[in-house]
Parts: sequence; structure tokens; C-alpha cells
Amino acid sequence: MIRRQQRRYSLGLVDNVLESLQNFSDPARSLRKEKLEHQVTLEQLHKLKKAFEELEKNGHKSVDVDAFKWAVKKSTGLRATSDEQIEKLFMKIDFTATGKIQWEQFCTYMQLDYSELEDSYLRRSKISFMLPATIQEIVHGDPIARIFLMQDNTLIMVREDGHIYFWSTQLKLKRDKAIFEKSLKKMPKWVTDFTIMTQYNKLVLATGDREIQLYELSNLEPYCQITGLETMPLKVDYCATDSNECMILYGDDKGCVNILLFTSIGETLRMWKKMPRPDNIMPTIVLESAILSPHVTLIRWKVHRDWVTQMKYYDSIKAVISASNDESTALAIGCTLGTTNVEQQMKDIKEHGRDLKGRRGAFTPGPPQKRASGDQTVFRIYKGVKTFAFCKKNSLVVTGGMDRIIRMWNLYVPARATGMLRGHTAPIFFLEVSSEDNKIFSVATDNTVKIWDIQSHSCLFTACSKSSGIRGELTACLYIPEIRALCLTTDSISLLQVKLKASAQPHLDSSHKDPVLCCKYNKAFRQVVTCSEGSAVKVWDFETGKQVFEFNDAHRSSGITCMTFDPSGRRLITGGRDGCLKVWNYNNGQCLHTLRRANKSDEICDCTYVEINRNKYIVGVGWDRRITMYIDSDDDLHHFQEPQPGWHDDLIRGHREDILCIAQNPPNLLASSSYDGEIIIWNMISGHIQCRINTSIHVDSAGMKLTDRSVSKILFLKTRTVKLQGAASLVSNGPLGYVNFWNIFQGGKLAASFKPSRTGCQVSSLAVTKDNSLMFVADYIGYIYVYNIKDYAVQGPEKDPPPFVKHWRAHVDIITDLEVIDEDKVVLSSSLDCTARLWSIDGEFIGTFGQADPWEVFTPASWKHPMVPYEILIDPESMPVHPVLEQPTDEPEEMTTQETEEPKETLDIKIKNEINYNAKSSLLTVTEEDIQEEINKQNLSHSNGKRLRHEKYKMAHKPLDHGGPNAFHNLQCFDLENNPVSFEKPDMSVAGTDPFQSFVSS
Repeated sequence: MIRRQQRRYSLGLVDNVLESLQNFSDPARSLRKEKLEHQVTLEQLHKLKKAFEELEKNGHKSVDVDAFKWAVKKSTGLRATSDEQIEKLFMKIDFTATGKIQWEQFCTYMQLDYSELEDSYLRRSKISFMLPATIQEIVHGDPIARIFLMQDNTLIMVREDGHIYFWSTQLKLKRDKAIFEKSLKKMPKWVTDFTIMTQYNKLVLATGDREIQLYELSNLEPYCQITGLETMPLKVDYCATDSNECMILYGDDKGCVNILLFTSIGETLRMWKKMPRPDNIMPTIVLESAILSPHVTLIRWKVHRDWVTQMKYYDSIKAVISASNDESTALAIGCTLGTTNVEQQMKDIKEHGRDLKGRRGAFTPGPPQKRASGDQTVFRIYKGVKTFAFCKKNSLVVTGGMDRIIRMWNLYVPARATGMLRGHTAPIFFLEVSSEDNKIFSVATDNTVKIWDIQSHSCLFTACSKSSGIRGELTACLYIPEIRALCLTTDSISLLQVKLKASAQPHLDSSHKDPVLCCKYNKAFRQVVTCSEGSAVKVWDFETGKQVFEFNDAHRSSGITCMTFDPSGRRLITGGRDGCLKVWNYNNGQCLHTLRRANKSDEICDCTYVEINRNKYIVGVGWDRRITMYIDSDDDLHHFQEPQPGWHDDLIRGHREDILCIAQNPPNLLASSSYDGEIIIWNMISGHIQCRINTSIHVDSAGMKLTDRSVSKILFLKTRTVKLQGAASLVSNGPLGYVNFWNIFQGGKLAASFKPSRTGCQVSSLAVTKDNSLMFVADYIGYIYVYNIKDYAVQGPEKDPPPFVKHWRAHVDIITDLEVIDEDKVVLSSSLDCTARLWSIDGEFIGTFGQADPWEVFTPASWKHPMVPYEILIDPESMPVHPVLEQPTDEPEEMTTQETEEPKETLDIKIKNEINYNAKSSLLTVTEEDIQEEINKQNLSHSNGKRLRHEKYKMAHKPLDHGGPNAFHNLQCFDLENNPVSFEKPDMSVAGTDPFQSFVSS
């Protein structure tokens, strides 16, 4: 009752508070959403095994559902375990529906289930880039020192010669400027690194002249500079610690981490702005003078034995991470101010003879200080570290360097790496961790780009230089998570952007990559199964639309054409183009049996599951034109099974063409339809033909030639076969877009026939409600029509179509399958446009399976309605035609008047030219009737009855029609006439009488 209540479109504060309190009071609530088999630990499995052994000692070799409940509750002790969950798990293990399971069956199910989980995770984690990369050439110059991303998604790049570029994320140049003045007397300056003071709109440059320069970010005018640094700054970083406090950090060529602390940064910068300007360049202050200010503090830590290759301050952990090529101090994570421990402070005073404050604040030209052992964590890495990346979410540090190995470290465990990613064949140049996607992006010096999965430590994607288009020596890299793109620069002075394919088409919300051929609803587990042309079988949660798991290799070599369930819903039966029927354990994807005829590989077009006199059979039909039946027995342990002997009538008087569809009506009726339009009703008990129906005869009575007589969909109106034997009880689609009603108990008479499609398209699928009151008809352009057939063709033949209820467009291509789920009053549809969708019985759009946001089938507020799918919204076939456009247009009266006023000689010339033109154009015109007549004359006996393999879905890869042929297709060719043209000298005497000339001159 609560689940079926409609929720509001918005949640208030009270709703959020109540939900959070409910989650807090019931911590096991989240566990109930997870499957029971995923909650069991290894220790609980051992206890469960002992419980099974105890039951076996008591004489229970097989366990029923009650004994299984007792064993699970005794062994696991999970508070969230309910009888419903245990029963569902028992159903999954007991795929044969015998009511008994054994320990071996339980273990097999668990192993296959976890194997499928792993495969499913790997399939979901696959990722790739859009290749080749987008390349933007830059004018020749020095290499790019660094790429920086602003908050407004502007890319700032600085070349080593001081040229600054501002780019958009679409690689459009906004502006650029050279900030260093060139002089013949002095050596040119070069930039080692830069960063941005976001709060104060300043650009901070580190130069090779041991300077730190500040520029206005808005106009790149010089602001001030700090000179007299003892070492050369190689890497620079900035962090705002408070509203008016910040720090500028730089790593130098001596392996030191230098930190400039500012307490009143606004006042300090204004004071430095007024300093003298040597050489009239910018205000300059020496570092020795700068640290004399009470608002400036310099801290120098001796961290590495080689120069600093990368350095960054992370405010989330209040620490600086720096790297170098020295093995003993390859990576260091340390604090900025030093220890606050009293014992360590006393030790420092005793050793150095001065207080800690003097150690921190005074600038001394001597050697820098070393951090205490408790103030930093040092990682020893072979051949040092060239680059690193940090992820606070996972407490993860990733390092890479000259040894070509990417190491994953726990932030607080430097002794041993938690993972090692091998695959690069060149030194690692760049690393980045995407915490949202759990991915690691790496770039090597050979321009190879790789994407790694953090959880599985596996390589998901590799792009070499040839495929990506990255050429030259790398100089700078940056990953932009907002647009999921990787920006790189090389010494060939090119800016490249490689985007992930996941962002290429954001409006597409289907997870199928191939046309969806059929969809079925599993009532036992409340799930939907879809199969695509690419042999993928996906299982979806009916109530949310999320994917549960996937049979990815169901018919890998051939492809799937049809599928059905056994009555229990625990086994899935699929048919393929290789002529095989396969029986699967629905819950874990285990192939139980393969059913096929010896030396036969004819395509299976349809299959069903029937019961005859307590015997169970799997029936398949297809291109072999036979009703093939396989017995379904628990005693048959063979993986490959042969069919039963065929019926005598089927062998002698059966179908003469490929069988396309099959339908059953318990207890003894079976109907099959073929490519030539013939429908045969079989008695399954005796195997005899009850009646034959030839649909083409009834349509030929209208005098029309049929090119496609196939009947691809038939279904029984089961309530009528039991109570109303005089009524039409079989419905089929037919040629020319008709839907036919047949009375099978009176020799197969046609009771009614009508065209449901408003555009006259072929009918592709049919479905009816359980009480046979509503019929749903789908056509070739994606429309679904609903008719009321409750009293239609019950008393006798009908001339008019049944009452029309409504129609809507569900897909932009052929609808391959329809199913009505009466319990929930929804309609399930699949199409060649690679989507499977759920609709209410009134045509309201619930959602597309695989979409980003799940729905709640009992909550209409979570449905997509009143929205429609994006591709349907923009498709021209969905647009209504305005009545004005359908009316024939009359010729304007002015044109008629002008024609009547023309001289007779002019009219004679026009008529003669029109006759010559029409005579020549008529020779070039080929009508549709001529083409059809030519086709009918051809001898096609060699291919009679054998369709091409994909003719049933010939429009699968055809581009959508957006309004008819284009202008190129409408062009006609005509012969050029070489008519001599004579020119006469114009009569200048009439120039003054020209009214236009007179008007201009006046």
C-alpha cells in the first residue's frame, strides 16, 4: 500500500530528516536491498556446509525450502534475513523446480554468481577515448611549462619564454600575450613553473633567475617580484589558508621545499607594489628584506637529495607532497610548520641552541633544516618518482617514474605498495586519479595513454601514439574531470584534447549497442530480459530499470533470434541463427543443455515451451520448415540433445516455406505461420493438422499482387477458445499491413480484417491483455495502436475495424516485440533502434531500460511522463502534418493573367519548346510500375522461400528518413541543345523612354 502511493514531485526538509533518522535507526536497511548471497561471509559458508552435512546425516540427501531456511538462519545469523529472501535464493538454486537442492548445487550457484559479478563489473568499467585527439597548432616557440585550469573552465598555458595563452575547453584561443621583454644585452628569462592566486587574481611565475614574479591576471601587467632566492624554483604552488592568509610554496634544484607564509597578504602586496622598479620593469623586493616583515615567514625544509620533480600542497590533509628522482627520498609527505610535540621542541632547543620560533621565522643563509621523523612520511621507490597523484577519498597516492611501473600506496603505509600496475614501456610522465570514476589516467613519454581501474588494478584502455595522434615530446598534461578530457602539449607546439567516448552522445540512454530483437517479462523474479542482434542477453530489474546481469556470450558465433521461459521462470531458452536451442540457468548464466539437430544449422525463428500429457517439451521452428520438439526431462544429463521424431503430418503435409512464428493454446492447440502466408493449426496430442489458413488468398481478392506474404506474428485469444468456439480466436498480422481475425473451429474462416497503422505500414508485433479486452498493435515506424476487441468478431464476421482507443509513438524504428504485463498495467516494447522501453497501459512513458536515473514502477512521479524519448521528439515522423500543407496549391492569378496577355507568336514558341522538353524528359523517366514489372519478369525460382539472413531486419542499419529524398536524389539529367544565339546591336534611341531609367535620373 505504501509503495503504491504516489510520491510528491519534491521533497521537503522534513522528508529528508525522516529518511535520515530511519536509516540511522535501522542500519540493516541498506543490507536488505542487497542480495542474500552477497552478504554471506566465508566463515558463514563453513557453518552452512556443516548444517548441510548435519541434515545429510539425518537422512536428508536433498534439502527442501523449509530445511534450507533453517540452515541459513542457523549459519548466517543475519538480522536482515527474511523468509522471502531465503525462498528467492532457493528458487535460484533449484532451477529445475524439483523442490530439492544439494550442497553441490548451492556451491555451483555461488561460484557462477560471483563469476558473473566480476565479468559484469569489468564490462561496466570498460572505457575508451574519442580518437584521434583534437589537435590545435600553436605558433612555434619554447615548450609549454604547465597547463592550469581556472574556475571558469579557462585553460592557462605559459611557455618557457614567457608567452601566456588563454584557451577555452573547446580549444578556442581567447587571448595571448608575451610578458618578457626581449633585450640584446641580457640573456632572456625562462619560466620554470607558474600557479594562480585565485582570491587576489594574480599570476605567480617562477623563473630561472631565482625570482618569483606576480602579474595581474586580468591584463597580465607586472605587479611585483621577489628576488634573491638562494636556489632555483622548479615547481611552485599556492594555497589560501584563511580569508587574509595564504602560502606560496616552491620546490628547488637542491631538493628543498620552501614555504612563504603570509598573514596579511593584502596589505603586504600593496606595500610591495610601492617598491622601487629596477630597470623600470616591476617593483622588486629582495627575499632577505621580505622576511623581515612580521607578516612574512620563510620555512625551508631539506627533503630530497635531488631536485624536486613535482610538488603540491593538499589542504585536505594539511601536508605537502613532493617527489624527486632520488630513490631514498623518492616521495615525501610532510607538514609545513613542523612538529608541535613538546618533547621534540625541547630536543630541537637543546641541539640547535635556539628557540623554535627563531628557527621558523628567521632567514638564515645556511643549510635548510630537516623535518623531524614524526613530521613526514618518506617513500623509498626504485629509480625515484617523476610524477604522482593523490586521492583523498581512497587515501591513495599513485606514483610513476623511470622504472615504467605505476605504484599505488596507502597514504599512511610507506613500507609496501598496495598495488603495482605494469604495462607502460616508457617512463611515466603524467598521472591523475579520478575519484568519481575510480580510474587512474597515465601518460608515458612515448605518448601512450592508459586508463586503469583502481579496484581491479586492470588496464581498461590503451591508446598508442599512432591511434591518438599525439606526436612529439610531451611537455605538460592536465585532466579535466568536468568534460572528462585529457589535455596535452608537446614540443611540436601542439595542444591536444582527448575526450572520453562516454560524453559523446549524452541523450542516448540505452545500454544496448545493437538492435533489440525481443523482450520478455519474468514474473517469478520481477525482471525483464532483452536480447540484441549482437548476441547479448541483458537482465533488468522491472521495478527500477537497472541492469542486473548479462549473458554476454549466449550465442557468440551466430546471434540470438528468439527466447522464452519455462513455466517456473528459472530457466531461459534461447534460439540462434546456428540452428541451436540453448537452455540456461536464468540466475547465473550457466548453459545447461544445447538442443540441435544433427548436421542441421537452419536458423531458429521462434521457440516456446509446451506440456502435453504431463510431458514437457521445448519446441523450435525456423528455416528447416519443421516443428522440432525436444523433451525436457530431469533424468537426461546429456549436454547435447537430439529432437523427438517429427509428426507424420508435419513431414508429409507441413509447411512449404520457412516458419516464422509459433503460438500455443493449452491444452492441445499449436499454431505456426510461415513466409508464404500460410498458418497451420496443429493438434499437439495427435500431431495432426486441424486446419490450414492461407492469408494471401483473402488479400488477393482485392486484385493486388503480393510481394511479401509473410506472417511473422500470431497469437491466440485464449478466453475465446475455451468459452466461445464460434468466435474468432486467432489473430495474425498479414500482408499489406493488415491484422486478421480467424475462426479456427470453422475451418479457418476470416472473421475480420483491418489496417491499424495510420500510415499504412506493415504490422510488426501484436499483444493482448489477459482477458482479451485490449489489443496492442505495433508497426514498422515505431507506433503502438490500442483497440478494444472485447466484443469484436465474437458473434460473426465484422466489416468495420474494432473501436480505436489510442495510439502513441514508442520507437523510431521497427518494434520487434510487445508484451502486456497485466498485474502492473504496463506495456513492454523493444525495437531495432537499440532500446527497450516500459509504458503504462495508457501510453505514458515510464522509462528506457538502462537509463541513468531509475524509476519506481509503482510511483508515477518517478516516470519520465509527460516527457517522451529524445530521438522520438526530434524525429520528423513524429510531427503532425498541418491541414494547410495537405491542400493542393492553386496557381496565382497574376501568372494566369500574364499568360493570357502574351502575344500569339510568343505563346507558339513556348508551346513548341515545352513539347520538345517534355518529349525528351519522358524518354528519361522510369516509373515505379516499370521497375516492378521488370522485377516480376525475373526468374527467382533459385531463391524461392530462402530469405537473406538479415532480410527480416533489413532496416536495422538503415539511416533514419528525415523528410524524404534530398535534393541530390531529385536531380534529373537532360541533353544540352546547341542552339545558335544571334546578338543584335541595341537601339539606343529608346533609352530615354525607359521608365526605370527615367525614374533613376529623376
